[in-house]
Amino acid sequence: MRTSSLIAFALGGSLFGAGAAFALDAAPRPQPLAPATKYSSAGQAVRDGVRDYYAGDKRGAAQALEYAAGQGHTLALWKLGRMYADGDGVQHDDLKAFEYFSKLADQNADESPDSPNASVVASAFVAIGTYFLDGIKDSYVASNPGRAVEMFHYAASYFSDPNAQYNLARLYMEGTGVGKDERLAARWFNLAAEKGHHASQALLGHLLINGQGVPRQRARGLMWLTLARESSDPVKEAWISELYEKAFEAAGENDRKFALTLLEQHMQSRR
Repeated sequence: MRTSSLIAFALGGSLFGAGAAFALDAAPRPQPLAPATKYSSAGQAVRDGVRDYYAGDKRGAAQALEYAAGQGHTLALWKLGRMYADGDGVQHDDLKAFEYFSKLADQNADESPDSPNASVVASAFVAIGTYFLDGIKDSYVASNPGRAVEMFHYAASYFSDPNAQYNLARLYMEGTGVGKDERLAARWFNLAAEKGHHASQALLGHLLINGQGVPRQRARGLMWLTLARESSDPVKEAWISELYEKAFEAAGENDRKFALTLLEQHMQSRR
């Protein structure tokens, strides 16, 4: 199986987006299960795990991936983290998920941002940051918003990960783990919005319309909200549609027309 197919497999499911010490200073590492089948390599184990996963044998997939993860295989570590985080074919276990993500981040923090695995590594940092926000109940992982900021900031700046940029912007907007700074929030939202991150587009639009952290630009704000509404799930992300509708109703005719012009320019610039 080609690398691109393996990465698509590893990234299946939702995402939350230096140096090795950033992830976890002294965390116990997950131990691989003894596989029923002996594999010639970690790569073979991952290929078998992918096959078993899509064949519906998620237990077999987890066992194969455990073998590969024990040898530090990047994609196996990520997929196991997601499986334990989601309870996908294995018992839900946030601590195990955290430890797999941490091992992945520790081993690959200096991965080139242009490498095929960069998005997986960045997403591991995002997942770790998400766990640090609230901590993991009945475990050694305590709530540490400041640590979450570090995780998001590394993935946002080094890997330019839009999910990390969004999460970091939210923390600046709320003043969680860092001093409240709507200007910086708008900056990070803008970076993610330019990559097509629709939640960032919606919140950037909201800040522009209200002049929070940035000069008020109602038409440009309406443009971003329009883009966000078009690419969001109207059921799961109804809040985006609500922001758009409120902004559209409050906008004057000139702002609406200018927003349409800006939208056309934006779309043309990406062709």
